Amino acid sequence: MKETPLSNCEKRFILRAIEERKRLDGRQCYDYRNLRISFGTDYGCCIVELGKTRVLGQVSCELVSPKPNRATEGILFFNLELSPMASPAFEPGRQSELLVKLNRLLERCLRNSKCIDTESLCVVAGEKVWQIRVDLHVLNHNGNIIDAASIAAIVALCHFRRPDVSVQGEEVTLYTPEERDPVPLSIHHMPICVSFAFFQQGTYLLVDPSEQEERVMDGLLVIAMNKHREICTIQSSGGIMLLKDQVLRCSKITGVKVAEITELIQKALENDQKVRKEGGKCGFAESIPNQRITAFKIEEAPVDTKDVQVQAEEIIANAFPPSEVLAKPVLWTSGTAQIGEGLENSWGDFEGSEREEEEDEVAQDERIPAEDQDMEIGGAAAGNQKDETIVLSDSEEEVVILEPEITQNRTEASHKQNMNKKPVGKKRKKRAAK
Repeated sequence: MKETPLSNCEKRFILRAIEERKRLDGRQCYDYRNLRISFGTDYGCCIVELGKTRVLGQVSCELVSPKPNRATEGILFFNLELSPMASPAFEPGRQSELLVKLNRLLERCLRNSKCIDTESLCVVAGEKVWQIRVDLHVLNHNGNIIDAASIAAIVALCHFRRPDVSVQGEEVTLYTPEERDPVPLSIHHMPICVSFAFFQQGTYLLVDPSEQEERVMDGLLVIAMNKHREICTIQSSGGIMLLKDQVLRCSKITGVKVAEITELIQKALENDQKVRKEGGKCGFAESIPNQRITAFKIEEAPVDTKDVQVQAEEIIANAFPPSEVLAKPVLWTSGTAQIGEGLENSWGDFEGSEREEEEDEVAQDERIPAEDQDMEIGGAAAGNQKDETIVLSDSEEEVVILEPEITQNRTEASHKQNMNKKPVGKKRKKRAAK
């Protein structure tokens, strides 16, 4: 996926702001963004945040055979990955031109500058050496990846501890961290990259360019230097011609920035080592600032409980006691008394309703025999007309004969069933007087 290009209005706005010595994030021309370093629970794992650009560094090691031409030196390997998580412009599984350029620059900055003593990584000459692998993952891209990656790589190498080994004859013994303390790497110096962006053919200069500034810049100059003001590598890209004075001015600015960053790295390493010795909590979760949605903890607010008992006693003493109102009992007869006014007696209402129910049941029982007699009379009349035929005639002398035998049979059958049924009266329920 290609990155979204800037419009002409945005380009003109950024260039106009640079001409007026202003930047979009409010920095001055030579200002660096805020640098933040946090360490993981394991040695050799760190996250470097340069503004909104975030890079994760992880160092690992293993015993391998050395190179034939360097039998007494260890191997140092760097790998930088640009994933779509950092920016939609990065494609997975494909090495872009930017990725190849960044990997080569890191190798020249860290490996070719001999910042690590590779001879100390040798275990058995010609047979076993340590291979140190540095993996760098760009978590978020907001400009100046090379500076953040170089800082993450050197911080991870300084923080890393390799397992201790011992050699007895031809036998190599590898000890776990519980058996022996891990051994730190031997680091001579800490080279750090500082990037400079040039605009309008080198007329204007900015330190630590952001992503939008990188899109409109004409050229880029990267200088790697340590705190001793020793230049480890220098690279210019963009096809612009730089003067000698411009390069010297950039080198002076690099010396100041590298000294500040090196001091910050050393303080971060000392604080992490101090926390681990004291047995405190460490890791990325502890580095997340509080008072945010993603915070895992919040500081406990102190609660003063010294005068709680005294205050409770004062509250109880000053409180008004509840008014105790006791009704006097009224003795009506021997063994019967009344306390309070009580509720209205509804016993008579229940007796009246019971009488009405009994009267309704009696009237219903008397109504059932009368209905049975009417049904008997109707059945007898139907029996007398059993064999008779019904003749209907009109003015045209048409005769229609109906034989209602089937209907009469059904009527007689239903009448017999009703006669066989005995009327069942409902049992009267009487409430026992309590």
